[in-house]
Amino acid sequence: MRVIGTAGHVDHGKSTLVQALTGTHPDRLKEEREREMTIDLGFAWLALPNGEEIGIVDVPGHRDFIENMLAGVGGIDASLFVIAADEGLMPQTREHLAILDLLQIPGGVVALTKVDLIDDPDWLDLVEDDIRQALRGTVLEKAPIQRVSARTRQGLPELLSAIGECLAERPPRPDLGKPRLPVDRVFTMPGFGTVVTGTLSDGCLRLGDDVEILPAGLNGRVRGLQTHKRKADLAVPGSRTAVNISGVDLEQVLRGSVVAHPGDYQPTRRLDVRFRLLPDVTQPLRHSTEVKFYIGAAEVVARLRLLGGEELLPGEEGWLQLEMDDPVVAVRGDRYILRRPSPGETLGGGSVLDPHPKGRHKRFAQAVLERLNALAQGTPAEVLMQSMVALGAAPLQEVLQRSSLEAEVARQALSELLAGGQLVSLEGDVKPEAPLAAANLVTSLGYWNQLAARLLAELDGYHAANPLRRGLPREELKSRLKLPVRLFNAALRKLINQGDVTENGPLVLRPGHTIRLNPQQQRQVEALLKRFAAAPYAPPVTKECQAELGEDLYNALLELGELVFVPPDVVFRRSDYEHMVAEVRRLITQKGAVTAAEVRDHFNTSRRYVLAFLEHLDALGITVRDGDARRLKK
Repeated sequence: MRVIGTAGHVDHGKSTLVQALTGTHPDRLKEEREREMTIDLGFAWLALPNGEEIGIVDVPGHRDFIENMLAGVGGIDASLFVIAADEGLMPQTREHLAILDLLQIPGGVVALTKVDLIDDPDWLDLVEDDIRQALRGTVLEKAPIQRVSARTRQGLPELLSAIGECLAERPPRPDLGKPRLPVDRVFTMPGFGTVVTGTLSDGCLRLGDDVEILPAGLNGRVRGLQTHKRKADLAVPGSRTAVNISGVDLEQVLRGSVVAHPGDYQPTRRLDVRFRLLPDVTQPLRHSTEVKFYIGAAEVVARLRLLGGEELLPGEEGWLQLEMDDPVVAVRGDRYILRRPSPGETLGGGSVLDPHPKGRHKRFAQAVLERLNALAQGTPAEVLMQSMVALGAAPLQEVLQRSSLEAEVARQALSELLAGGQLVSLEGDVKPEAPLAAANLVTSLGYWNQLAARLLAELDGYHAANPLRRGLPREELKSRLKLPVRLFNAALRKLINQGDVTENGPLVLRPGHTIRLNPQQQRQVEALLKRFAAAPYAPPVTKECQAELGEDLYNALLELGELVFVPPDVVFRRSDYEHMVAEVRRLITQKGAVTAAEVRDHFNTSRRYVLAFLEHLDALGITVRDGDARRLKK
């Protein structure tokens, strides 16, 4: 399923040639037929000599309708570049050639039309020489030139053969499992409803598929499919496809929309791109210029931010960050065109490097320029790494999607990064015999080292500032780091598994960290503990302990386990507390139950301590209250 597109100057015979080749005149509009000039996109189909059926997108050649031309050539496999023998190269010939080159349309065939009007063979040779000179250094440099006449049909069989040979050299469009159909036409059919057409890429559409219309976010279902004028249950990448969509009204879908599976693509208002300014533009390109941006079948107004410089001179290349007035759908590697709004002029184009940059770049930041250079020129592993760097930490599936690498290429790049230790899995073990799960949270080694250093520095700083505390509460650490819950949990678990961090209940601490008292603090503690020894079952309460030691030192004794707090305000030495628990168990075992008064008398203490202690045992599930008595809980 291949698609070719016409290109060339107005009145050079593009539509007439398409009609001669296919039997279908591509001009659909009444105004086009009356004026004998193509205004909008037209479509036709033909069978090549080898039996392959292909679609043809016929584009307008007049400079006033260049936007319509751009909506039709983005998804073609090759071009049918039309030049009239009686006029030769004209302004729109050169502009269309520049657009094909900027979009990197992979080759095509040049049709030298209207040769029946030329009696001098030398003239045709001169025109061909001019054409060859113009094609030098472009995607059409090696394109064959076929002399044809739509009126006499001279050269049409040879032209069809040349088209077949050109397409035979093109590999089939990849199926990445994520179909997207840039909409170049929208109409309605009685009894069917909304129909959209476009050239399908990156995946298959099936009858009954749920789809999303982007960037509007409308949901619908594929009610019917046609590819190359035939009903189908399946449309494959590279085919001209008409989709009858239920659940969506005609007015809701615009040219430039993208039909995709729900959730596969996210619209964006900001893009990082590589840009080439055409050598024959009228003036340099400056920072903050307003432009028209064309990608797929979409056209939006954008403002460019020139990175690394103040202006680009004609013929130069550079990095841009584009900020759109309206969202578009783009993936890394997509080709685009920029034009000046007024007066209308094609400025240049290039490729999308990052469809979802995190924010506005500092224009002269060296790290930004180095990253863009790696995205533009790097190996698949470097591209995958830059996708990971841009995301920080993300599920592997999201990293692979952002890279826009084909599945097998991405798999090899992933293996390379894993082998080199440049990719870190934050969830699960990475084993050669077990592939990394797509849902696993991953990151780059550099990001992981920074994240681990931040977490460990927080703990070390906390220990230094709070020597009397055993550890930092887990929730407080998460709050300090301001990390998403999943990333925090994964990072902490990885550091625990590595032995860099340990846990003690809700506390997080560095291995080897212990509470150490200085001599003065030790003397304070010994003095307090003497008071506990003098009255083990009626010791100082919480406020007395805090007044004598200070709150931090008191809390340290609790964390060390020297003291045991019994709500609401009672405190016991650990040894005394454990003795009391054992004695209450023994008394109840002997008697079957004990009252608070019996426990008070047994320990020769006051009701204040006994009631707090027995309610504490109830809360722990050691005892249960039965009237005025306590018995052991079964």
